[in-house]
Amino acid sequence: MIGYFERLLYKKEKTFSERIFLFPLYLISILFGIIIRVRVILYYLGIFKKRYLPCPVISVGNLTLGGTGKTPLVIYLAKGLKERGLSVAILTRGYKGKMKQGLVIKDTQNISPKILGDEPSLLIKTLDEIPVIIGSNRFRNAQVALKKFPITGFLLDDGFQHLKLHRDIDILLIDSQIGFGDKNIFPRGILREPVSHLRRADIYLITKIINKDTSRIIEDEILKLKPSSIIFHSNYEPLFLINRKEEINDIESFYGKNVTALSSIGNPYYFSHLLKECGMIVANEITFPDHHYYTDRDLTFIKEKVKQVDCIVTTEKDMVKLNCLDIEQLPIYALRVEMRIWEEEDFYNKIWEIFKSKNLEKGLNNGRVYKDL
Repeated sequence: MIGYFERLLYKKEKTFSERIFLFPLYLISILFGIIIRVRVILYYLGIFKKRYLPCPVISVGNLTLGGTGKTPLVIYLAKGLKERGLSVAILTRGYKGKMKQGLVIKDTQNISPKILGDEPSLLIKTLDEIPVIIGSNRFRNAQVALKKFPITGFLLDDGFQHLKLHRDIDILLIDSQIGFGDKNIFPRGILREPVSHLRRADIYLITKIINKDTSRIIEDEILKLKPSSIIFHSNYEPLFLINRKEEINDIESFYGKNVTALSSIGNPYYFSHLLKECGMIVANEITFPDHHYYTDRDLTFIKEKVKQVDCIVTTEKDMVKLNCLDIEQLPIYALRVEMRIWEEEDFYNKIWEIFKSKNLEKGLNNGRVYKDL
């Protein structure tokens, strides 16, 4: 279960006693901040060398500890770019997975999420015939992939901090509900690096928007640091629910049902909001830390907590992990959502405009020519 410490980190406003409690971590975060700043400067000066690929690289990342919607955006981009003539592959580290190096495509979707990592497992399950390349050395992985697949571009998953690989477009995601937390660096806060580093991004996407006023506050913060910022907006659209056998159920059939919201994601509260928007009554919530791998003990705990509800609703990322356990007797469903960027055509036009501005429109990958997006 998500503990007191995790909830405390995500709080934007902290009491005096909470700040005193976190003070030792503040000292550590100062050291982390120095290391992070020095690392960025060394790459900027060319002392640390970047590696270049012969085709466009689009990075999807964030400044905070998870929960901004990187995986849904990677899925959205992979589908959208493929429809627009760009054959992409996805480069991912495979966080918490045991596979350190490997090429994975659709026909290997039955490999355990514990091997692949939960997010790569969801990418493979969702994206048809789009290569997902797992491993920490993403430059080497990309070189191998270029020899095996007709790739004309790469999506770098969770890539904002992966400075050793040059990217042509940096898309930075900001959760409208979380923002930048209390603007402290981990372990004192939820930032991976200082807020000022958002200047490195080319495109900003505010995600999970419920209230436009909230997104405007974040926009003002971005524009204050970088007046020329290109900002887009998005939310999730619930589509349907699927059971453990991948059978589709209409959302309407869940109206008025008492449900348990089960998740192990960065922002579980937005997930509960989506269920309520779908007309469900969220009787209780069971939340685990992000990327948590469920055990039989967890399953016993879950069964005890859901005896008084009609069903359990979880995320697709969680369902790929829960399917590894004996959940046959559980009334459990996963909510399929799709990211919706409000300014979709402008978003894709801006990506293509940046490609052209970097002289990539003719294509450098084995002489292939990129089609207009």
